[in-house]
Amino acid sequence: MAGIVPSPFMDGGEIYLSLENWGSQTLRVLAKQLQVYKPPFVVEEPGNEADVICNSVSPGMEKPAAIKDDPFSYSVKCCRERRAAVLVCLFEGDEGELRVILTKRSMKLSSHPGEVAFPGGKMEEGDADDTATALREAMEEIGLDPNLVQVVANLEPFISQHQLRVVPVVGLLSRIEDFKPVPNIDEVDAVFDVPLEMFLKEENHRCEEREWMGWKYAVHLFDFESDQGIFLIWGFTANILIRTASIVYQRIPSFSEHLPNFQQLQRALNNVP
Repeated sequence: MAGIVPSPFMDGGEIYLSLENWGSQTLRVLAKQLQVYKPPFVVEEPGNEADVICNSVSPGMEKPAAIKDDPFSYSVKCCRERRAAVLVCLFEGDEGELRVILTKRSMKLSSHPGEVAFPGGKMEEGDADDTATALREAMEEIGLDPNLVQVVANLEPFISQHQLRVVPVVGLLSRIEDFKPVPNIDEVDAVFDVPLEMFLKEENHRCEEREWMGWKYAVHLFDFESDQGIFLIWGFTANILIRTASIVYQRIPSFSEHLPNFQQLQRALNNVP
């Protein structure tokens, strides 16, 4: 398809993308910026997590056979079961602004029905990596062809309240007109997009105080109105959007943060920089 270049390839963990004659100048500059992004902290590899899993067994208790026989394979399996990825898909709007694709989860779902989310989900056995998970889920949920998306960065993992490790995969869509949403009606009630920069602004933002395991943290909420209705973007999704916007625009939010959000709380409790 015109305007689409081959998908980026990985080499030693780095993502490379040929930018010549691809997309707009804005997207080319953004791609180069994000390709060199380095997460601010190191995520444990499965080999390290095996020790955590093995040592988590209480003294005097027999370790499960799966751990004793092959702790590395056991930890990899546990990591995959507790790992997920979402696609943060950015494109250039009619006025040159960066926008991001979001969904409203189906009211039929047993978990978080009706909430705003990114396309994404848990890693499956056939997924080679987080990028594969995010692209597969986006195709299944909203019909986004992976060939239209150029993945340029993976952000640091975010931890859900159920202790699921979720990796935001940032991709660019050079021609939004090539994307014709086909929502999976069992999972998605609506597909819409919002300006990314709004998640750095005070306008339409409010904050609530919550508590987790005795620790207080801030929940960010954003109200967004479009032709499709009024959407509340909050919590986990809002945290990823704030982080993405901060990286893309290279500035902190204009609203004050008197308490850490859930991700900052998790990092602090785990002594992660």
